[in-house]
Order: sequence, then structure tokens, then C-alpha cells
Amino acid sequence: MYQKIKGTEDLYGGEMKYWYWIEERARKLSLLYGFTEIRTPIFEDTKLFVRSVGQDTDIVQKEMYTFEDKGGRSITLRPEGTAPVVRAFVENGLITQGFPQKYFYIGPMFRYERPQSGRQRQFHQFGAEIFGSPSALADAELIAFVDRFLRDIGLVDFEIHINTLGDAEDRANYRQALREYYAQHLENLCDDCKARYERNPLRLLDCKVDVQYAEQAPKLIDYIGDSARKHYEELKSLLDALGIKYVEDPRLVRGLDYYNRTVFEVHHRRLGAMSAIAGGGRYDNLIKEIGGKDVPALGFAAGMERLILAIKAENVHVDDVKINEVYIAHFGGEEVKIEAMKLAQQLRREGIAVNLEIMERGLSAQLKNAARTGAKLCIIIGENEIEQDIVLVKNMETGQQLEFEKDFVVSGIKDLLAELE
Repeated sequence: MYQKIKGTEDLYGGEMKYWYWIEERARKLSLLYGFTEIRTPIFEDTKLFVRSVGQDTDIVQKEMYTFEDKGGRSITLRPEGTAPVVRAFVENGLITQGFPQKYFYIGPMFRYERPQSGRQRQFHQFGAEIFGSPSALADAELIAFVDRFLRDIGLVDFEIHINTLGDAEDRANYRQALREYYAQHLENLCDDCKARYERNPLRLLDCKVDVQYAEQAPKLIDYIGDSARKHYEELKSLLDALGIKYVEDPRLVRGLDYYNRTVFEVHHRRLGAMSAIAGGGRYDNLIKEIGGKDVPALGFAAGMERLILAIKAENVHVDDVKINEVYIAHFGGEEVKIEAMKLAQQLRREGIAVNLEIMERGLSAQLKNAARTGAKLCIIIGENEIEQDIVLVKNMETGQQLEFEKDFVVSGIKDLLAELE
């Protein structure tokens, strides 16, 4: 017996309503804000992620699914969405289409991590990228977009954290300050932090073990230059003007090397230690880093599994998927079957979800199945109904049964469903 691979999930049945709920609102809002969809391959050249995400990040060091294909090439299942979108932007010459350019994506990502609630080895993200603007206005627009998206899917109990990483020189000075500070605590650090001390000291601030040292560490904001500081102050002013609440978090650095200046994360208050549901920031040097021109950019991603946990934690009402508004039960000869199929097609053309009996069971069994599948109405067609040019319609909740002339059944069904909403 075959079983799913550890860290993956089968998604089906009632759980799917959460995915549709989020995806429909993500697409609708993205278009409203001027983003167009982009779909990139699930696997890429390994060097793309090593170059963009960073050789010394946990993703590259520990988490990537990398393999050699039959052509001897090193291939990696994408661990995040930004690098592939940037690669597509550069490779397809999209720079010629003017600025700004705004893209969104929805799809699976892959990281080899210890599976737990809200964190799978195959997980899914909704993300968006903006290319071309160095302005703090773009940062504020993106954060406002994220805030609106979370509210559109019904969430309220979340908190936006922001920080600035400054520019390259600022971070170099800060990394040196961190090394000097942590040097006196090196013997007491966890094994991961000892490695981070050498490879990427900014990641020391993210450690969930050595929290006491991070709390006393130098603050990045004290090493930010005038230009980046002005950008950060303008961002806060814009968010204040929009009425978007945020928390300044001096320990927020994000886990990817390509970030500069603005970084942000959204935390949900009811998810405990795994509270991050979205995050992003500015990556002004990434496009040039992977072979394109010098184009400023920024983006974010939200974890779909985490969003669903947050929706459930807040008891958000999520609409059921309309897969069975009407059930058509029929019994009799070939003519009855044909009429039942024609009526199903008519109703579907009107946008009504119809489940047509295809098992050829007795009427009693069909009615039981209509109830089991949650149909609101059940249409009953037999040979007598065909002769009289009528159909019977049963309200599955009240049991009330109505009779409609054949020519008026579609309009009658629409009226009944409208009354039941």
C-alpha cells in the first residue's frame, strides 16, 4: 500500500473550501491593485537559489530539495517564489515593458523541514512582487495590500512588524558589531548559532534558543545611514496616514540574503510559536545580482497553510463550495435520462451547481444520496412527468414539494435558490 511522502498532505472534501476562499480573494484583490498573474516552473537551476537566497542561509544549507537530472544538471524544487519570478523577469526581457511591473503568484514550494502544524515539506504560498520603484510609496502600497488581503479573508487578530535593514554598507557595519557582541557569548550559543556566527551573523537574531542574547544585542537601527533612515521614516509616515497599525521590531531581519531596507512580517496572535503568516521586504539588488539591470524591487509571500490555521483559529465563516445546489433524480427509460441530462446542462449554463444521478439507483436511494451530498433542492423526473411536461422539485430542508412546468423550471429553480440563500 502506497502512502504519501512525509511532510505532504492530501487536500480534498470540506477542507477545499478554505483553499478556494483564500485563492479567490487573492486573485480578485491582486487584479484590483494592478497585479497580473505569473506562473513559473516548480523546479529551477540550483544556482539561481544559491545566488539569490544566499549560500549561508538555512534554506540553501539544510532545506532545499536538490537533485541531478538525467542531463547531469543540478535541479532544485523551488523553496520560495521571488527568485523564480525575478529570473522570469530577466530572461523574458520584461524590463522593456516599462515600470512599475506588478506580478502575483499562487503555488507550491518545497523545503526539507521537520513537519509540524502549519509547516509542511510541500507547502503553498500566495505572493506578489513589484519591480521598478525605489520609493517608500511602493513599500507602503505593498504593506497596505497585505493588510487588505488579510482582512478580506476574514482575519483581524494579526500584527504587522516592520524594520529596516539599511543599505549594504550599513549591514556590513552592523554584522561586525554583532560579531563583536556575540564573541563574548560564543561558548554558550547553540550549535546552529555557532555556525551562523561565522556564516551569517544577522541570523543570530532569529534564534529561538538563545533569545536572551538577541534581546541584549546591538540594534540595527543604530547603524542605518541617512538615506535608508529617511526611506524608513517616510514609510512609517505613509502607513500612519493610511491608518495601518504596525509594530517596529528591531530584531526583524528575515531569513534571506537578498533583502535590504524595508522588511516586514505579519504575526497572528492565536498561532503560538508558529505565528508568522506572511512576510516580505525590499530587494533592490537582486535583479542585478542574477544578471539583469539595476532595478529596485520588493515583494511578499503568505503561507496558505498558516492562513488556514489562522482562519480556523478566528472561527471565520467560510462559504461552502457550491458543488451540489441541485440534485436531479430520475427513473424510467431512455427518454427520461435524456431529459434529465438536458435539464442539468440548462441549469449549469445559468451558473447553478448540479449533481446528476449517474448510478441509475431507485428513487429512494437517489433521495438519500441527494440528502447525503447536501443538495438544497432535488428535481425529480419520471415518465409521468415527461408525459405532463412538468418536473417535481423537493426542498431538501423542509420536505416541501413543488410542481413546475417544464418551460419555467430554470427560472423557478433560480428563484427558489435565491430564497434559500
